[in-house]
Amino acid sequence: MSVPSRGRTARRTAAVSILSVAALTAAACGSGRTDDGGGAGGEGGGEALVVGTTDQVYSLDPAASYDNGSFTIMNQVYPFLMNYAPGSDELQPDAAESCEFSQPTVYTCTLKDDLTFANGHALTSEDVKFSFDRIVSINDPNGPSSLLANLDSVAAPDDKTVEFTLKAANDQTFPQVLATNTGPIIDSEVFPADSIMDDNAVVEAKPFAGPYSIDSYEKNSLVSFSAAADYKGVLGEPKTGSVTLRTYTSADNLKLDMQNKSIDVAWRSLTPTDIESLDQVDGLTVHEGPGGELRYIVFNQNTMPGDTPEQKLAIRKAMAASVDRDALSENVYKGTFTPAWSVVPSGLEGANTAFKDVYGEAPNKDEAAKFLSDAGVQTPVAVNLQYNPDHYGSSSSEEYAAVKAQLESSGLFTVNLQSTEWNTYNKARVADTYPVYQLGWFPDFPDADNYLTPFFAPDNFLQNHFENPEITALIDSERTETDPARRSEIIGEIQTRMAQDFVSTLPLLEGKQIAISTDEVQGVDETLDASFKFRFTPLTKG
Repeated sequence: MSVPSRGRTARRTAAVSILSVAALTAAACGSGRTDDGGGAGGEGGGEALVVGTTDQVYSLDPAASYDNGSFTIMNQVYPFLMNYAPGSDELQPDAAESCEFSQPTVYTCTLKDDLTFANGHALTSEDVKFSFDRIVSINDPNGPSSLLANLDSVAAPDDKTVEFTLKAANDQTFPQVLATNTGPIIDSEVFPADSIMDDNAVVEAKPFAGPYSIDSYEKNSLVSFSAAADYKGVLGEPKTGSVTLRTYTSADNLKLDMQNKSIDVAWRSLTPTDIESLDQVDGLTVHEGPGGELRYIVFNQNTMPGDTPEQKLAIRKAMAASVDRDALSENVYKGTFTPAWSVVPSGLEGANTAFKDVYGEAPNKDEAAKFLSDAGVQTPVAVNLQYNPDHYGSSSSEEYAAVKAQLESSGLFTVNLQSTEWNTYNKARVADTYPVYQLGWFPDFPDADNYLTPFFAPDNFLQNHFENPEITALIDSERTETDPARRSEIIGEIQTRMAQDFVSTLPLLEGKQIAISTDEVQGVDETLDASFKFRFTPLTKG
């Protein structure tokens, strides 16, 4: 993805295009862990690091969370069958010795020898089976179970072998799903099978087998990590033995601490103005990585305005024809986000510009009015629009004030704009509380399907009551199509149908990864890659 540069570009790492999807099987390069309960004592040296973020943690239980803040911690401490090495979007075995399709509908992984959790419990195939079965059975509305739509069953024929039986053959995405929020392997002796585990209980039980373990935990405040002994996985040996993650409630405070060099790395989310300001501070570097972040509006198909399905669709189309993405990009985000013209961001294989093709590049009041009049919708339409002020950065307030102004300037809408903080927001949005609301998406893996299956398949993550059998069939088709050219065609057809016939979501903006560090820190560029996963292992200071 190409985004206009800003400021002193010589001090930045240029954004790169999103790379192609990795091969679905890889040579053995997995992880082994033989420590018997030590969180400290890893091989990592160097000075202790402090990473700052505004991303809130929803839950450390993999069955209960599907958000960036939670996964940032999970990816440091839990083992995965498959994962991405820093600096690469090539999927490789991690806790697995190898993974491959043993049959068109069976994906088989063999674990490394002598794997253990930090509490000393053995890590076996039964733990892997338990981990995936639990996500499916709990099916938490804020969890990642939608990613496992094609999973039929999991078997553990012996201690080292795991067999995933899939509903549809030749799933081109399932190996990547193993490296997502569904992928953490958890300790079956620690986690309850049918309920969510409290964060503090998780930390106390030490069910970790990643490159780091958690030493102390104050939720959404301070988390202390220490390098795990003998980690040999694909994330690499930690270069720093001790890392602290500091969570800020305000981007202003994050910026101030970064400016004063009170922290070493700022990773999500600073305002565009903050980034420009920090780019001028001696001793700081702004790092940019590939994009993939998507900002969009979700329509609850049941509770949004409109008396009939036809009227609801007309209202969605009229809103699509009324927003000004260029203004949001330039006036609010100063080019750090660019217009999103499809439900799949540009740069991914199969992406198109469906919303631009259907509704045009600029707002069109006449077209919007015709959508409404043809469906018999009385104007102005009253829209209750909800947004979140803390999870996606403080610029969300300015962004949604602008969206409100754009809709109301057409004369076709009156907008009641409200905001709610993330922990409440994340629960309320799946309880039909918000008729029209903001969400953002941080991709699980670099493939267009990750913007389709979780959004538009049955029982999707949005929980907005959208389901269409034709779209479901197309998603199933693209996910299992082995011919890349034909798969891209199907992905394009889904995008066009969503823009033209359904508008379940309204894409607004797409953005790239940005982190800021002191000049003493190395390894930031290595972790800002097209896998979209921030890892601590390559970071070092001094």
